[in-house]
Amino acid sequence: MPVPFIITLDGPAGVGKSSLAKRLADRFEIAYLDTGAMFRGTAWKLGEGSWEWSEERLKEGLDSLEFALSGSGSNSVLSLNGIPLTDEIRTETVGMWASNMARIPAVREYQKIAQRGIGHTTSLIAEGRDMGTVIFPQAACKFFLDADLEERAHRRFLQLQEMGKPADLAELTEQIRVRDEQDRNRKVAPLRPAEDAIIVDTTRLDIHGVFERLVEEVKKIYD
Repeated sequence: MPVPFIITLDGPAGVGKSSLAKRLADRFEIAYLDTGAMFRGTAWKLGEGSWEWSEERLKEGLDSLEFALSGSGSNSVLSLNGIPLTDEIRTETVGMWASNMARIPAVREYQKIAQRGIGHTTSLIAEGRDMGTVIFPQAACKFFLDADLEERAHRRFLQLQEMGKPADLAELTEQIRVRDEQDRNRKVAPLRPAEDAIIVDTTRLDIHGVFERLVEEVKKIYD
């Protein structure tokens, strides 16, 4: 494999991107970059309502943040200002904050610079909303995963239960629907497949079946 090389994995909330990206990173022994965690970490660190700050205040806040990626595979660690990010950022509330932040051009520009900086020196699989369309358009292998809203909400419900976090399926479904609408219709970098992305509908596939499909496609390019 050439070094560095990048695989992108995009799709809406609850489609299984994180689990699959970690497994792919393990399979090909490269780093795993969770860009959604970068938006969540930004929103969590700056706090509720930070997306309504003045341009100057928001710039100062963004300038105070520094992300770093270490390790490989499922052992990859994303740190913010030298401290590894934890499950504190994984609540649906912080997810909505992150979606609000993602609509702001200055925030997306900051994230783009930070993510490209990591990918400039590190082979990785980058998971998010616009990895193949905006951040790494030169990536040779791009995927876009999708699934029905109800299926994605159910998967997220089970994930939160496994983490020991309270969850209401109806509330989760509505939250993901709202995030879908925001992500797909924002003016800056809306959620959509890259023109050369491989689109995989995971609604009726288990994670093993999707994983094998992705590995097969990556091997066509990199093995």
